Amino acid sequence: MNARFVVSRRRTGFGDCLWSLAAAWSYARRTGRTLAIDWRGSCYLDAPLTNAFPVYFEPIQEISGVPVICDDQVNHLSFPGPFFPSWWNRPSIDCVYRPDEQIFRERDELRELLEAQGDTEANTVVCDACLMWGCDEAAERQIFESVKPKAEIGARIEALYQEHFKGHSIIGVHVRHGNGEDIMAHAPYWADPEFALGQICEAIRKAKAIVYPRSTRVFLCTDSERVIHDLSGVFPDLFTIPKRFQADGVGPLHSAALGVDGGFSALVEMYLLGRCDTAIRFPPTSAFSRYARLFVPRIIEFDLDYPGRLSLIDNSRETSPTS
Repeated sequence: MNARFVVSRRRTGFGDCLWSLAAAWSYARRTGRTLAIDWRGSCYLDAPLTNAFPVYFEPIQEISGVPVICDDQVNHLSFPGPFFPSWWNRPSIDCVYRPDEQIFRERDELRELLEAQGDTEANTVVCDACLMWGCDEAAERQIFESVKPKAEIGARIEALYQEHFKGHSIIGVHVRHGNGEDIMAHAPYWADPEFALGQICEAIRKAKAIVYPRSTRVFLCTDSERVIHDLSGVFPDLFTIPKRFQADGVGPLHSAALGVDGGFSALVEMYLLGRCDTAIRFPPTSAFSRYARLFVPRIIEFDLDYPGRLSLIDNSRETSPTS
């Protein structure tokens, strides 16, 4: 096995995990390293030593020539130093807690390394930060086309597709609300909640006005039962996939409180959203709908600088890996 590694460590929602994985894979391919996927401590699991990747995705040994370690071997591996970023050269016990400012510092260091197109002398590069926008779209597509959900998740996706999607043109709507969570970069889109819901309704009307080859249905993915209630009042024909929610105002769906099924539901919705004919992303900064952004033929997004303007993006030249 290659003695040089890139370790992709994430504990966040699957959109962030996969997008950051694409950046780590791109660097591993360019520098001839082995890629280790370490999703221990995942927000979807109440088992800190369990690697979430093999819980939700099929095992994989390589991605386009890059060797991959993606199971609980990560509990027993001793990656060789020196490490980049330099924080990881500390004794293991001193690396357990990293303050937010350290995490953001590492994110910036890693992005600088990725953008430089060079390499570091470190034997192990630890990517334990959000690396969205850390690679090109080709790398993102490679990850989505190579990494497959577990068979039982794939079967659920296909069954729901046959039940709700087949024979219709589907308008997919993803609304990232937060349900009381600190939604950081998404927060400006919700500065005026009533206006935000009005924007979403206008986007759905714009999507419905497009000429489709079949009758349309509106499919809603959201982390808030309040959003379902409000949008159903305007579009009573929209449908959702049944799932468990956190109580109103308690927080996001990527929570160990919902058990393994919370991650299962997230992947089902993520991949179904990617099989729609048009996808509406609110806000467009959410990584959950990144898969749809890459593969759905038409995308409707919102511009924070011009709130009244909707952007219709033609993606029709791209083909979904599930189609």
